[in-house]
Amino acid sequence: QLQLVESGGALVQSGGSLRLSCLASGDTLGFYGVAWFRQVPGKEREGIFCIGGNGYRWDYLDSVKGRLTITRDGAKKMVYLDINNLKPEDTAVYYCAALLGLCPTDGEEKNFNFWGRGTQVTVAS
Repeated sequence: QLQLVESGGALVQSGGSLRLSCLASGDTLGFYGVAWFRQVPGKEREGIFCIGGNGYRWDYLDSVKGRLTITRDGAKKMVYLDINNLKPEDTAVYYCAALLGLCPTDGEEKNFNFWGRGTQVTVAS
């Protein structure tokens, strides 16, 4: 069974950059679509991106286009989320999630079967 572990969360200053990592184990990562979500306390998780085993990317959150990027390294079993020009509103717990097969067209969390425990990103203004 696929297992996901996020890392890289930190307290950073507004305007800075951060790379979050998601390490997959237990199965072949190429079989899965892998997404990043984020959650602010009191709100639902929102999908950001999903990247398929073929590298095709689905964008779920228009508000972060141009600042956030998802990439994957199959050999290392890693999926990355790069966040540039961090803003206080980026403060959230960031989760890695996966489903067997292709990325769904919408970023709803119910579409994803496998989840990491999350990593906290806090942006100071």
